[in-house]
Amino acid sequence: MRCGPWAALAVGLLHFCLAQANFAPHFFDNGAGSTNGNMALFSLPEDTPVGSHVYTLNGTDPEGDPISYHISFDPNTRSVFSVDPNFGNITLVEELDREREDEIEAIISISDGLNLVAEKVVILVTDANDEAPRFIQEPYIVLVPEVSEGSLGSQELLEELISDPFSSTSRLRGADVVFSVTTTVTINVEDVQDMAPVFVGTPYYGYVYEDTIPGSEVLKVVAIDGDRGKPNHILYRLMNGSDGAFEINETSGGISVLQSPAQLGREVYELHIQVTEISSAGSPVAQAMIPVTIRIVDLNNHPPTFYGESGPQNRFELSMYEHPPQGEILRGLKITVNDSDQGANAKFNLRLVGPGGVFRVVPQTVLNEAQVTIIVENSAAIDFEKSKVLAFKLLAIEVNTPEKFSSTADIVIQLLDTNDNVPKFTSHYYIARIPENTLGGSNVVAVTAVDPDTGPWGKVKYSIYGTGSDLFLIHPSTGLIYTQPWASLDAEGTSRYNFYVKAEDMEGRYSLAEVFVTLLDVNDHYPQFGQSIQEKTMVLGTPVKIEATDQDAEEPNNLVDYSITHAEPANVFDIDAHTGEIRLKNSIHSLDALQNITPNGDYTWSLQVQAKDRGSPSFSTTAVLKIDITDTETLSRGSMAAFLIQTKDNPMKAVGVLAGVMAIVVAITVLISTATFWRNKKSNKVQPVRRVLRRRPSPAPRTVRIEWLKFRRAKTATKFMLKEDPPNENCNNSSAGITMPPRAPAPPPPPRMAPRMATQWKVPTVSGSLTPQQPQQSSKPKTLGSPIQSSLVSELRQKFEKKSVDNKAYF
Repeated sequence: MRCGPWAALAVGLLHFCLAQANFAPHFFDNGAGSTNGNMALFSLPEDTPVGSHVYTLNGTDPEGDPISYHISFDPNTRSVFSVDPNFGNITLVEELDREREDEIEAIISISDGLNLVAEKVVILVTDANDEAPRFIQEPYIVLVPEVSEGSLGSQELLEELISDPFSSTSRLRGADVVFSVTTTVTINVEDVQDMAPVFVGTPYYGYVYEDTIPGSEVLKVVAIDGDRGKPNHILYRLMNGSDGAFEINETSGGISVLQSPAQLGREVYELHIQVTEISSAGSPVAQAMIPVTIRIVDLNNHPPTFYGESGPQNRFELSMYEHPPQGEILRGLKITVNDSDQGANAKFNLRLVGPGGVFRVVPQTVLNEAQVTIIVENSAAIDFEKSKVLAFKLLAIEVNTPEKFSSTADIVIQLLDTNDNVPKFTSHYYIARIPENTLGGSNVVAVTAVDPDTGPWGKVKYSIYGTGSDLFLIHPSTGLIYTQPWASLDAEGTSRYNFYVKAEDMEGRYSLAEVFVTLLDVNDHYPQFGQSIQEKTMVLGTPVKIEATDQDAEEPNNLVDYSITHAEPANVFDIDAHTGEIRLKNSIHSLDALQNITPNGDYTWSLQVQAKDRGSPSFSTTAVLKIDITDTETLSRGSMAAFLIQTKDNPMKAVGVLAGVMAIVVAITVLISTATFWRNKKSNKVQPVRRVLRRRPSPAPRTVRIEWLKFRRAKTATKFMLKEDPPNENCNNSSAGITMPPRAPAPPPPPRMAPRMATQWKVPTVSGSLTPQQPQQSSKPKTLGSPIQSSLVSELRQKFEKKSVDNKAYF
């Protein structure tokens, strides 16, 4: 190899050393038959037209920097190709001729601006059948003595007559075409020593293997005298190109290697051999020169080897934080791989063996030597909490050799923790149940959150918030929730509390859980009667009811049982323990039976009733109930009295019934007035105005006036009655013999209108009032002024007035 390519390689190695901080680019090796890559095993037909795009250099840079391509040749040889530095397109710029040059050596390089990687490639030129033989003149019959002056020798004559002395086969338009021509040439020549030596068996290629011993013959060059009649003796001589590595036997032409293969500095040696004819007199007559190519053939006896910064190394360690960005290069690893073999024996693949999809290695295919780059592929899988150490094996295995030599290196990555986890509660919600009488500062429930991060990142701080959290506190470190020291819980006021608990790490990453606190009811309320002394009226056969309420929140604490604790005389009443209804014994059916056992004979009893809850411990309270007893026969003497007795305990019921009656009367009146209005409008006449005649003035204009509960001391409620006035004279269906009330004032005369054939309608006038019935007008007087009825009416009036004052309702 000449000094030019070595200088380029030296420059490339210098750039490589200076760019250690930046990873070097590399070519893709796509193998034989590919039209892009690093021109490995690339061949080109000799008939390829000049200007053709024959190949594309292709490579990449680990950092993704822009790359450029270059191609160079030995200064003593032709520059056969040119390359586009940006796209790598290689173009043929010189015509090829296999007979003159069967292979082309070039140096291709790739650069990212800081690093330059150069590779030496050999492009083989293949033969093409591009010329057909032809004869110039026919027939050929020559009689030329070799010694005659001015005549041509036999060799010159043949070269003159035939352009191509060989028959060959070429491919034309996709089919095999044989170019051939034949002729007969008759030459009678007498030999003369006028021809130079001729080499036999060209071209000459020799090979030196790694096991070749120094002094061994590599190949033999054979030359003969071109004059066949009387050939001269041939001597061989090595002219140049051996660099002292080879020698030739001057008589036999055998070429021997003088050094061991390991000492040979080049892969290819181009030797120039000169042969000289020696005449019988011992003087040189003619000479010839021929090149000889000797290749140093590599034996596949070196496996790939990994190197660190200090030499061969089979274990590499690195510390890095978890979850690095995807595509990041592990710059802490300085790994170089090398195979000392040559050519195809030095081609091998790289791959990582271990958890799949976490990292990838670049390059994946190496020729001779490369710097190894490991890139992050899956950031999520690099998790300190899952695995603190990631271990891989970096495998280098040969590609195209039978031996498939390989080697491995251990890659151990120690992961460092980061704060990449949120504290998580062991449950999404927590439920606690505590008694309502729990003292302040008492424990309620403990919550737990776990942060898998290590160190200070794994420490959790707890806090609570929310509308229901005012009565509670939480320990910031343990997560124990307890009541405020001053908290007073009451299930009757608020029985359930709901708030949120927050778990937070030192950088503010947090999660939430919900807490539900339920207060368990404690029996801390006594049953309460509405009044401690109550009065009720009982009708024979109908119970009266007494009721107490318990303010506790839950059963059985708020369930009340009733009992009669004291009665004089006893054994007169029964009480329902659950409802509080009090009724007479089944053996008592009349007032007469009661009169015999009543102390004063007035049908009045006083009972002491106890209300007791079902809690534990149980609480009770008592009330005094005064009961006046009457019977239905007494009540039947007056419907109003019966009604008042029935509604004695519920005066609002009486008010509701009377209000309903009034509403019905008003609705009927409105319907009648509306119907009359539309009927008069259709008849286009003005009818007399409907009037309501009253005996007594009233501030509210009503068609019917009702006096409600107008009591007199000497009169009972049954003396109220509704009196209707007879219709006026305008009523169409009025009957004779009825006393007419005073007439209403006459309405103004209607306007004059055209006579109509339709019958005119008259509007009836209705008048009525609610007045006490006079004794002399009643055909059947009733004496209802008994003391019982008077007392019932008086009691009803008192309760009604009290209800009205309490409810601020005025009638």
